[in-house]
Amino acid sequence: MEITFLGTSSGVPTRSRNVSSVALRLPQRGEVWLFDCGEGTQHQLLRSEIKTSQLRRIFITHLHGDHIFGLMGLLASCGLAGTAQPVDLYGPTGLKDYIQACSKYSYTHFGNRVQVHTVQPGVVYEDEEYTVSCGLLKHRIPAYGYRIAEKDRPGRFNVEKAKALGIPPGRIYGQLKNGETVTLADGRIIRGQDLCGPTESGRKLVYCTDTVFCESAVEIAQEADVLIHEATFAHQDAQLAFERLHSTSTMAAQVALAAGVKLLIMTHFSPRYAPGNELDVNNLLEEARAIFPNTKLAYDFFSYEIPRHRSDQLAEIS
Repeated sequence: MEITFLGTSSGVPTRSRNVSSVALRLPQRGEVWLFDCGEGTQHQLLRSEIKTSQLRRIFITHLHGDHIFGLMGLLASCGLAGTAQPVDLYGPTGLKDYIQACSKYSYTHFGNRVQVHTVQPGVVYEDEEYTVSCGLLKHRIPAYGYRIAEKDRPGRFNVEKAKALGIPPGRIYGQLKNGETVTLADGRIIRGQDLCGPTESGRKLVYCTDTVFCESAVEIAQEADVLIHEATFAHQDAQLAFERLHSTSTMAAQVALAAGVKLLIMTHFSPRYAPGNELDVNNLLEEARAIFPNTKLAYDFFSYEIPRHRSDQLAEIS
């Protein structure tokens, strides 16, 4: 699970920051999932090492332009490039109407390649490896935060011990790795759990923007490995944050602290905090770290790989 930030500015792009978009690479399945798609996102993808041919799902938080104006261009380019892979879109009520209107007036036809799913709080997508759920945040229009939870993996299978016990390789190894109990040809009963290490718990990524501090954000961010949270304003501009229903750096840190996350990555910074101004994003970082020390600042093309919860400790055979 590798995160790449394609845009980290709020509202409008700047010379150094594009508007909102985050890519999640899942190399083991050759897929890329996108969260929000601000104007110019496809240009950011071209400048990155991410392959647009692997784009499979796009999750939209809300319908403000700085989060969706890049959507039609990206989808159209994928079609012109001959990308046959279908793309599923997930987002609030109105997203389907937006796509249909843009398609109609630009004479762009996706056929069945693009499917739009309207989300409600709860599970919005699930397969054998991941569950994606969302919660309603607090913004001027309906906005959702997304939680991507990897399902637990069986513990590491100890091949050496299996061989030492004289267990023949093949289908039996697969059964034991899945924790099953098997009976060998000689009558011995072998429990898979005795040959596997502890179950590896799945990783959890949460993406919250745009929102002022709210309990819903805390709820969906519970014990996440990584929380990506907007920090549009500095603490001294909290009044603006409340008026516009955005977060300050300290609000983002408070969500991370209350949810018990491992790492907070802040994004969606107002252009007013550019270098040379009274405050810059490093001041926002200091404010957040005073509350939640394990905080990082996102910048365009910053990548972070969420480490797996591996354990080298193997169970002893009884």
